[in-house]
Amino acid sequence: MKIAVITEGSTKHRNQDVINALEGLGHEVYNLGMKNIEGEPDLTYMETGFMTALVLNLKAVDFVVGGCGTGQGYMNAVLQFPGTACGLLADTVDSYLFSQVNAGNCISLSLNKGYGNLGGNLNLTFIFQKLFNDAYGQGYPAARKEIQIKARTKLSRLSLDAHKPMKEILAVMDQEIIGRTLSFPGVLEFIKTAPASELKDCVLPLAK
Repeated sequence: MKIAVITEGSTKHRNQDVINALEGLGHEVYNLGMKNIEGEPDLTYMETGFMTALVLNLKAVDFVVGGCGTGQGYMNAVLQFPGTACGLLADTVDSYLFSQVNAGNCISLSLNKGYGNLGGNLNLTFIFQKLFNDAYGQGYPAARKEIQIKARTKLSRLSLDAHKPMKEILAVMDQEIIGRTLSFPGVLEFIKTAPASELKDCVLPLAK
């Protein structure tokens, strides 16, 4: 699985914790957001939410790990776009149930609230182990598997029906958000690796 880690300004100091917690799980991890490097541009959850929607809709990655101070802002930003199914995870039970019942393509983490000086990084490790180590979307309890699969399919369709297509969103959304996102170091280069598509053809000319 290709996983993007997308960190915003208030939680950039947690970026390495997230990267470390994903190590050893056998996935390709791409660190696209803030990395707590001196002088890097600041991203809010508005930019990281848009960046998430871009890389998912471009099929550049299969999954995104994001978040913010509480996890709420990032999750709400992501869900304004089509093709995103985001869950707010606080512990391993959230993680397991999201992977088995919801089987979405994005998670939001609370990386300041309740993180703590001792154990926050361990909680991340355990969350990712439960999220990615079991077969995805198997249902819980097992007797409700078919019902849950049907509901997920309908939710995916609703996400597309209830939102404008990404190409139309790009034409009307705040150009500052687009510019700050596409100009963030490494993002445009990564987007260029996405499969060819009409959306990709619309995105690339927007880079300044």
